[in-house]
Amino acid sequence: MTTATVGRPIGQRTTVALRRIGPHRVAATVFVLPLAYLVVMPIYRLQSEAFTNGAQAYRTEFTRDRMAETIWSTVGLALGSLAIAMVLGTLLAWSATRLPPRLRFLRILPILPIVLPFVASVLGWTFLLSPRPGYLNASLRRLPWWDHLTEGPVNVYSLPWIVIITGLSLTAFVYLFLSAGFQNINSELIESAHVNGSGGVGVFFRVILPMIRPSMLYGGAVALLIGLGQFTAPLLLGRQSDVRVLTTEIYYALYNRTPQDPAAAAAIASPLLIFGLAVVLGQKYLLGDTSRFVTHGGKGFRPVRRSSKLAVALICAYAVFAMVLPLVALAIVALSPFWTSTIVPSAFTFDNFRELFSTPAMTDAIFNSIVISLAAVAICLPIGFIASSLLLRAKGMRTIRSTLDLMVTLPLGVPAVVLGVGFLLTYTQEPFFLYGSRWVILVVYVTIMLPFTTRMHMSGMTALGEAYVEASRVSGAGILRTNLRIVLPLLRSSVGGAAALMFVLLTHEFTASLLVRAPDTQVMGTILYDTYANGNYPVVAAIAIVMTGVTFAGAAVALGIGGADVFEDL
Repeated sequence: MTTATVGRPIGQRTTVALRRIGPHRVAATVFVLPLAYLVVMPIYRLQSEAFTNGAQAYRTEFTRDRMAETIWSTVGLALGSLAIAMVLGTLLAWSATRLPPRLRFLRILPILPIVLPFVASVLGWTFLLSPRPGYLNASLRRLPWWDHLTEGPVNVYSLPWIVIITGLSLTAFVYLFLSAGFQNINSELIESAHVNGSGGVGVFFRVILPMIRPSMLYGGAVALLIGLGQFTAPLLLGRQSDVRVLTTEIYYALYNRTPQDPAAAAAIASPLLIFGLAVVLGQKYLLGDTSRFVTHGGKGFRPVRRSSKLAVALICAYAVFAMVLPLVALAIVALSPFWTSTIVPSAFTFDNFRELFSTPAMTDAIFNSIVISLAAVAICLPIGFIASSLLLRAKGMRTIRSTLDLMVTLPLGVPAVVLGVGFLLTYTQEPFFLYGSRWVILVVYVTIMLPFTTRMHMSGMTALGEAYVEASRVSGAGILRTNLRIVLPLLRSSVGGAAALMFVLLTHEFTASLLVRAPDTQVMGTILYDTYANGNYPVVAAIAIVMTGVTFAGAAVALGIGGADVFEDL
């Protein structure tokens, strides 16, 4: 404290201190603190619960007989699905660069499985490959090799098929990252490698793969985190064959034990939490300065453009297996009075949809999904705009920017099931008791969307550049006026696409919603699970079709507003 402030009243000294700090720094701090509470408090409550009673939950859970098998199943699911996704994603991204000009629109096909709710995809494969009534299994049993079987030959409820289905889904995420990397490879570098004697395989491994290392690290890290925290497929498929992973053990500790054991759930979640954070931080360390991987400048850039019929076949085949087949199976079951191995078109009926829309609990769940998702998007848009503005332009606030960057990155590194437990522990006690209301789902949705809204806004602002902002400020406009009159109108398509895309992601959110919902507060994913558990499969298929219709409508709006590249903003 300086001599100028000695003897002044406390209020005056506080005012002087705030002036020295600066109003912008104070406003940024006020903005970051609530985000820190949203992200950090669930993690803190999770760990606090795990360490109750002298960390007894750790000793109890990790010394159980089946825990070693559960951990190995979790690792096998994560690494197996990652391997499938990386191989298929790389092949599809390379194929996208080899499409004929008139078929360039096919590049969107490998991305569409992201739009398809994963719970719907899993159910579609259940209807296709269930050992006895599965449609594909019934067709395979007509072949000479398997005509002696009464069930199978494929068992979708086994761990290998859980890995395969998860890998097919994660392929779309890997493709999303790698396709942009492949599009930016300068063909002159490849031609130079060929001139120096390298063959096609050598060029691919020595030239192309090193160039797209940042994209591979990003895509691989995202796929590994999703695979490690995979919950939907093990929950819906693993229960039939008693296949357990850490995520399902967390759920069972909360909802299959009497009384509930939140300490056990928190203890089981800890390895996933630690590993998720390690992957996020390790990814940043491995990438370092991404400018090292720039492969072209403004002079003479020409991307790789060589047509290939095989590329078209690969992309179409993936779209059929990852999206078309599950949707066809869902549609058949939704139109059938019962799920059997025989398809009878003459018996098709819309009774399941009539039952769906005449049941108040189901219509309320659809209403909740749409309304809460729209509300979360409306809240996330200004948060993402302000957060991205601070991260890109607040050069003099290093501590605030670092804290904000961590806050908006953490939800991406923590599996949804782990966050779900943290949310449940946080919002079932004071000071914010929200359990049983729509508010808890809204808070959850806003928190898990923080990485996406920030990344999508940053993408638009980066493309816009600083020239317009600097011109506005030089002309005398303040920060608020510049953003409202200049930046936001220029980012209109980017913001609109981001809003529609977040709506898509939220309407088929399943994992966190299942953990925090109450019996009288449901969304589409949770009511689908309850109906599935009751064995009413035709209505389950009808709900999945409705979920898919809502999310595809949102995706159509996103593409219409933001263009074909809107998904790359993720």
